[in-house]
Amino acid sequence: MRWLLSFVFNALALMVIDYLFDSFMIDGFVVALVASVILAVLNVLVKPILVVLTLPITILSLGLFLFVINAITLMITQAILGDDFIIEGFGTALVAAVLFSLMNMIMNKLMK
Repeated sequence: MRWLLSFVFNALALMVIDYLFDSFMIDGFVVALVASVILAVLNVLVKPILVVLTLPITILSLGLFLFVINAITLMITQAILGDDFIIEGFGTALVAAVLFSLMNMIMNKLMK
């Protein structure tokens, strides 16, 4: 049950980011929910591979490069969903990844 609530909270976080930025567009809550599920799958399958491949630069940047990896997973999600989910530029994806991580951290604290 908690994982389902996590998907809904992540979809809401994506909708908030959509509201804050003009260059980050989602075509509704259902698309945000699908994007949340795709992000979860990418975080399980792709993110560990990216973290291992970029471990030296992640260590040198004191972990800040993980935000770049999160931005890459957001861009992959955008590529999968096509015209329903648009991120205009990597800079927007990076800022969105930072905000998404912060909102996710806050929501996890509230769920405990």
